[in-house]
Amino acid sequence: MTFNDDSDISKGRISRRAKGGIAIGGGAGVVGIIALVVALMGGPDLTPLLGGLGGEGGTTGEESSLEQCATGEDANTDLDCRMKGAAAFLDDYWPGQFESGYRSTQIELFTGSTNTGCGGATSAVGPFYCPPDETIYIDTSFFDELRDRFGSSGGPAAQLYVVAHEWGHHIQNITGQMNGIDNSQTGPTSDGVRLELQADCYAGAALGAAEKTTDDDGVPYLEPLTDQEWADALSAASAVGDDHIQEQTQGQVTPETWTHGASEQRQRWFNTGRTGGPGACDTFSVAGSKL
Repeated sequence: MTFNDDSDISKGRISRRAKGGIAIGGGAGVVGIIALVVALMGGPDLTPLLGGLGGEGGTTGEESSLEQCATGEDANTDLDCRMKGAAAFLDDYWPGQFESGYRSTQIELFTGSTNTGCGGATSAVGPFYCPPDETIYIDTSFFDELRDRFGSSGGPAAQLYVVAHEWGHHIQNITGQMNGIDNSQTGPTSDGVRLELQADCYAGAALGAAEKTTDDDGVPYLEPLTDQEWADALSAASAVGDDHIQEQTQGQVTPETWTHGASEQRQRWFNTGRTGGPGACDTFSVAGSKL
């Protein structure tokens, strides 16, 4: 996925924490692209979708606003700048899908660990969205893990899928779609799986409009995705399927523990958003047999 060199990504709301700290205390829910990687590597326990990390809000450590990332050319050559470019692109795409009431999220990049409104988090959590502070947290080393451990082909399109998925959770939060979710159940038709598949669908909707979304000067942020770039994004969706991760980590598939959906489901709903836009993403009204 290639940014137009002349596109203006300077308004992307992002920061990088040089250092982090772990908090302990009361719990709050997080929503991520993958169940806790540390649990997956250790055995069959797939952490429920909205399990609390615990802790007080706030972050620690020196912060950079990545002011050096100003153009699409920067995004094409530097990973942190690519994340800033993704934030700028998504923050221009989503307001057009709302009559009113849109508000932005922001991305915090960190290394190792950080404090959040949902408590302390380490890179083992994988990228996630924290509803209480409306922030997306990413340790960018996850992208290497996605490729090397879970078999995604990788590349910028796969990375942008991850960011767009987490932004989709923000959309769910500000539209009230997270309200009333039953996070006590797991399995292929559980609320948690429906929430994740909807975020995949929202990611597909955003990427499907990539070359039509422009900066304030009318320059498209991104060039049209090639067939290979779409394949890269789909490979990322497949790599974070519950069935694929279970095969990788425990050698067998146990659907009753699913929290995010199978690889096939995640790819299919991503494509549904790509072709149908956000309006096609109502995963909560679909019968279980068709989910």
